[in-house]
Order: sequence, then C-alpha cells, then structure tokens
Amino acid sequence: MKKAFIGSRLRQLRRERGLTQVAMAETLGISAAYVNMLEKNQRSLSVPVLMALSAQFGIDWQDVVPDSGSTLLADLRTAIQDPIFNEQTPDLDELRLAIDHAPVLASAFLKLYQSHRAAIDNIMRLGNEKMPADMVALSSETTIHDFFRSCGNHFDPLERAAEQLAADRPCPPDEMYMMLKARLHEKHGISVTMLPIEEMKDALRIHDVEGKALQLSEALDYPNRTFQMAHVLCFVEFADILDSITEDSSLATKRSIDRCHIELANYFAAALLMPYDRFLDVAEQSHYDINRLASAFSVSFEQVCQRLTTLNRDTRRGVPFFFLRVDRAGNVTKRFNATTFTIAEYGGSCPVWNLHTTFRTPGVILPQFVELPDGERFFTISRTTDRPVYSMNTQDRRLAISLGCEIRHAHKLIYAGSGALPADAAFSRIGINCHLCSRLNCAQRAHDPLVVELTTDTSRRGETRYES
Repeated sequence: MKKAFIGSRLRQLRRERGLTQVAMAETLGISAAYVNMLEKNQRSLSVPVLMALSAQFGIDWQDVVPDSGSTLLADLRTAIQDPIFNEQTPDLDELRLAIDHAPVLASAFLKLYQSHRAAIDNIMRLGNEKMPADMVALSSETTIHDFFRSCGNHFDPLERAAEQLAADRPCPPDEMYMMLKARLHEKHGISVTMLPIEEMKDALRIHDVEGKALQLSEALDYPNRTFQMAHVLCFVEFADILDSITEDSSLATKRSIDRCHIELANYFAAALLMPYDRFLDVAEQSHYDINRLASAFSVSFEQVCQRLTTLNRDTRRGVPFFFLRVDRAGNVTKRFNATTFTIAEYGGSCPVWNLHTTFRTPGVILPQFVELPDGERFFTISRTTDRPVYSMNTQDRRLAISLGCEIRHAHKLIYAGSGALPADAAFSRIGINCHLCSRLNCAQRAHDPLVVELTTDTSRRGETRYES
C-alpha cells in the first residue's frame, strides 16, 4: 500500500465519536502520540492501524484512505481548467496533496469557484435585468444537487426507516399499493382517492393535511400512484428525519429546504419500493438490467435509474452512477450524481451525446462510450421516458434520460457487451455543453465557449462558423 496521509479524516472521525486522542489510541491499540502524528500528517497510515479502524469503528477503508477518483478531486480538476488559472496550474499530485493536507481550504476554494460559476451561469440565463444579489446566488436546484452529491447521493437514515417500515408491513412488490393505502388510513386516518383528471385541475397529487385526504390523479399509472403514496407517507411518519438531514446543511432559504425535503421524500419512496439489499442483489445478478429490475419491483424504468444512483452504503456499494433527464430542447429537468461526471445545469447538454438520439427511437436503450475534454471516460445508456398521458394533447410528452458510470465499471453492465473496452476511436468526444466545452473544431458547436478563445482567420472556414 502506498503511503496514505489521513489526518483530517481521522480527526473528523474522532470528533464525530466524541473521543479524545487518548481514548482513540486505547481503542486502536496505539499510543496517543501516534494518533497525534497521524492527525498532523506526520506519519502515514499503516495496514494494522487501517484494519483496527475498520474493526473498531465499523467503517469501510475507502472512507479512510484518500481516493484519487473522489468527487472533491474531480471538482478541483474541473475548476482548475478554467482559463483564469492558465498562468500556472497545479498538477494532479499537487491537487491530491491539497485534499490530503488542507481539505477545508480545498472545499473553501471550490465554494468560491462555485460562486464564480453561478455568476457566469446567471449572466447567461438572466441577462442584465437582475440585481447583483441575484447574480451571485446559486439556484435552489444547484444547491440541492450539490448537497445530494456531497452526501454521496445516499441517506442512510431514510434507508433504515424504509427497511423498518417494510419489516412492519411485509408485502410483495405488486401489493405495495394496497399496503400503503391501508397504512395511511389505519395508522394516520388519511383516505386515498383516485379522481378524474378534470377534478384534479392539472395536479397529479393533492395532500389535504387538515382534511386527512390524499387525492391522486387518474393520469398516474400504477408505479407512480404507489410512489406518490410512499412519498406522502414519508412526510407523515418521518418528517423528523427530513429535518435532521437538512438542519446542518448549507441550504439557506425555506424554499431550498422545502425543495430538498421533496427530493428526500422521493428518495424514501424509492428506498421503500426498492429495498437496498434485495435491489442490489437483483441488480448484480442481472448485470444491472434495468428492465429486469423494473419488472421485479413493479416500478418504472426511470425510477430504477434514479435508484441506481443511491447505492452507496458503507458496508455494501453498487456501481456509482450519474443520472440526467432532459427535454427535447436539451434543458436539464433532473440530475443526480454519485460519480465524477460533471453535469451542466443550464444551456443544454452536448449534441454529440446520443442522449438526444433517443427521441428518434422511443423506448430503445442506446449505449455509448464517451470521453470528456479532460480525458475522463464513461459508459452511458440513454432512453426515452414518458410523462403521464391523459388526452390527445399529452400523448407525446417524452423526456430523455441517461445513466452513466466510470469506464472501469462498464464490464459489470449487461449493456456494455463482452466487457472488452473498445478502441479509442469508438469513444465519442463529448463536452458538458457548448458554453463550457473547450474542444476545438467540433462540428456540433453552437456557441462561442466561455473557457477558451477560438482563433479567427478570414482566409479559412472551419467546420462551424465559430472557428477558422
């Protein structure tokens, strides 16, 4: 094992457990002086101490030993590619050292860079009509996305609550609807009623808290009716868990907190309908066959894709995925991320990505090997997903979703074929979006990039009108 310095991680672990250096030393069977040196990064982690940490504190070694592919490292690498740093840019080893020795400073740097990014994004999105205060504030969507990502897109208290509820009222997936309906009525006095679309007035779900009534639209199919009841049940039974998760977060406004609670309740609903261990068992046995998972748990294709991004439990992890959903115009309507992949919030996604091709082949899963401008490689699958259809005017409400993982996990997925990686030429060169992509001579470029200045030659015409 190469030398690993874990000072900040060890100090954080000790403080979370309320231990002094002396108490931790006794637990690990080492001296207090050695603990002190480990926390100051004056000594590297040894295998016996690593094993003692795992045995005594029940933590995964990956949570202790710095991971070169961590989200923080990936975010630093992305930030440092900004042209404002083109005079002198730190190499990968320097970035790792910054994370190992000064993680708080590295996080503060990223927070500052995110403010810069928010200002640029808002200038692009809002023009010059807003006041400066609006220009420097991250949107609720960005704040919640970043909060979920900082938590590894996994919330163990909600997982445990879902498991406990399932243990109290065990039932097969095809009976979940009736179980949830009965629990809401018997335990909480909430009646569940299906109403015609005309009576719901463009709403899919209305929870009348005072009147103890839950109204669901007939536009919802079975998986979504069940999901909506599980969502409401989370607010009814586990509101304290939602509050505890967000009380120490960076969410500053009531709107952001409320929006986050909605997403967390969706997380709970997915955890209840697709229990962690059983879901991961079927995922691994089927090589992450999404249609197989949807059938096994009586849920939708999209619900499976989103659930796959949450399999990050310390004691048993699945393949880490990112999830992205876009409309026909390329606008991002939902995103979750447990990988180092960078997902743009505004401006549309890259047209080279076959995510957009799915609209021509509804319901067909399209695999693709992709490479980002920084050289990182991923395997993605994309497919359309349908919105509730309840009239002639709503029959073509498709969105496109993409699920992706780092290339090193591709062999675990049934969609990647034999498992052998394709030749370099088979990787599609994509970017985050045109505004932020540094690729030169891209035939699909639709905007001047903000991150690099393109050359202009009056005597030559390149592949697009933006380049010579």
